[in-house]
Order: sequence, then C-alpha cells, then structure tokens
Amino acid sequence: MVAEKMKPYLKNNSAIRMMFEEGNRLKALYGPENVFDFSLGNPSVPAPDSVRKAIIDLVNETEPTVIHGYMSNAGFEDVRQTIAESLNRRFGTAFSAKNLIMTVGAASGLNVILKTVLNPGEEVIVFAPYFLEYGAYVRNYDGVLVEVSPDTETFQPNLEELAGKINKNTRAVIVNTPHNPTGVVYSEETIRRLAAILEEKQKEYNSVIYLISDEPYRELAYDGVEVPYLTKYYNNTVVGYSYSKSLSLPGERIGYLVIPDEVDGAEDVISAATIANRISGAVNAPSLIQKVIARCVDEQTDVAAYDRNRKALYEGLTSLGFTCVKPEGAFYLFVKSPVPNEKEFIEAGKKYNILMVPGSSFACPGYVRLAYCVSYDTIIHSLPQFKKLAEEFF
Repeated sequence: MVAEKMKPYLKNNSAIRMMFEEGNRLKALYGPENVFDFSLGNPSVPAPDSVRKAIIDLVNETEPTVIHGYMSNAGFEDVRQTIAESLNRRFGTAFSAKNLIMTVGAASGLNVILKTVLNPGEEVIVFAPYFLEYGAYVRNYDGVLVEVSPDTETFQPNLEELAGKINKNTRAVIVNTPHNPTGVVYSEETIRRLAAILEEKQKEYNSVIYLISDEPYRELAYDGVEVPYLTKYYNNTVVGYSYSKSLSLPGERIGYLVIPDEVDGAEDVISAATIANRISGAVNAPSLIQKVIARCVDEQTDVAAYDRNRKALYEGLTSLGFTCVKPEGAFYLFVKSPVPNEKEFIEAGKKYNILMVPGSSFACPGYVRLAYCVSYDTIIHSLPQFKKLAEEFF
C-alpha cells in the first residue's frame, strides 16, 4: 500500500520530468538534432576543466579515508571556511565555517531549514510563479503553503499582497532570484521593501519570520544586472545555494545553507539544522565533491554561452509575435501562451517537436517555460519550427 501522503504525488507527477521523458521518446524516433527540448534546466555548458582536474588530483593525492569517509554532519570544516571566505570577499559579509552547512544540493538544503524551523500548521509564503516542489517541501513537515499571486507585468513579487497574507502563523517566506521560471532578478528596491515588511510584521506578531533565499542561479545574470545578497538586508535570512548551475554539476548534488549569526537564536538554529541534515537521510553532503568545491570555489561561470542563447531565443520568439519579460538571469523564458489554456499550445508545439513546460506547473497558467540551457544549434534550428507554430495562432 502507498502512504496516503504520497497518493497526490502519484496523480500530479512533475510535468517537467514527464516532458523530459517525452523528449527522449521523440529523439529516439526523429533523432536528437530534430527535437527541440526546452523542458529541463539541465546545463549544456560543461563543468570547468578545473573540476575534472580537482577530482583527479584529490583521488591521486588524498588518503581514501579522508575523501571517501565521514566528516561532521555540517561538512568538512575547511571546505565551509573556504566557501565562507569566498562569500565574504564577494559580498562584504562576515561568515565563518560555523555559518555554513554543506547539503545535498539546494533542494536538500531547503528541506533541512524547513525541518529546522517549521511546526505543523505553520505557513510558508511563496510568490507565484514558483518552483512547484516548494509545496512538497513544506508539506513534508506538515506546513501550509500560501501563494501570493503573480504580477504578470514585471514578475517582481507582489509585496502588497504579501503584507496582507502574513499572519501570526507565518513562519517563512521563500524567494528565488534570479528566478525560475521567469528569469527576473529581484531589484534592490524590491528586497528593501520586502525586508521592511517582514521587520514590521515580526514586531506586529512578536514572532520570527525567516526569509529563505533559494539561489541556484545566483551567478547567471546578464547585462551587468546585480543580484542583491539578501543577508545584508534582513537579519533572519537563510540562504540555500547549489553548484548545479554555476559549475554545471546538477547530478553531483552539492550545495550549502548559510545561517548568519544575525538570525534569531542562530546558535540553536545552526545546531538543529546540522541535526536535520543528518536525520533527513542524507547524513552529510558527498565527501569527494565537497573537497572539489573547495578547490573550485572562485571558478567563473560561463555566462556568455547562456547569454548568447538568451538573446537568440528571446529575439527570435518576439519577432514572431510571442511575448515575454526579457530575462535578466537564470536560463529560462516565460512566454505568454497565445491561447488561455497553455496546454493546448504545448500540444500544438509537439507537432513540430518543440517541448515546453506549462506555466500551471509553476502556479501561473497561461504561460509556458522554455529552458534555453541547450546548445546554440538547438536554439537556431528551433526557430523555423516556432515560426510554423506561430502561424497557427497569429
């Protein structure tokens, strides 16, 4: 028997993954070069050579019981210190090893912090559109997900609605910038206003409200856009980070949490999160790849390749009559469907071997997400197919 808690997930399996599997089916039929799969945020830019070299050097140079053995559940202290110092150089922060917990990617990190701070029945607020698995993470700990509706003009967070939805049961707000699925970067003004609202509401309800910043796309920003580092604006901020996108290592499942000293009861929160990391089943982040990250911590992301794709796809689609907010970061376009039910549009796209993800999978129907972390050739060769698709609707 399947547990009752799991039955809804069986009915609502990830549309992103289902589209990815459809892509594999079509590629087997028509050849990979004739299928334009924009479904999954799987980086096409290879990991830097320094990552491969670090793996080889560590395996050859290091005692196996060190690189393959247990360590503190928070991760190797030297790795955490190295990352902390890198963050301090880049953002003017003052972290040390104790402020970091190495996690099995950002998803595990979000689960760890939610397990640490969330009581059953307490609420976590998210801004639509959002990565739908946030809801699953919150329900893992019997919390309640509260959605703030999207501002479809800018896709900046709707702060007026946020203020109205915070109450005595609110425990956390999750933000994601650069943003999946829109590619929007939350401006400094937005962050300052958000922080002010949270400060005011903490005083009103005499409570602690955590701002959880989910940051797997932090390094992917274009046209000189700055991505504010949120711990500098609001004391009760916790940062979840992943190297999946910045170093093209999604399968290695490596990331971290930052819990600053300024967080209310920081010492207890850090200790509890370290325990949560262990008892979640992960025990600790993978040992070898932790050491690899320490050697590659300041490696630069190849933003130029994604930027080239961004410009080609955005300009190509808008010239055909499609509309979307021009992305400032990440590697997604969130395109308005030419018909209200975007799933009809997606089905029409399949006739031309174009695979897109419905906006309803991000709590924002009427849109589709295109992940442009594909080859440049895929972008260019897809445009004639998009032209055929556009002719059906415009």
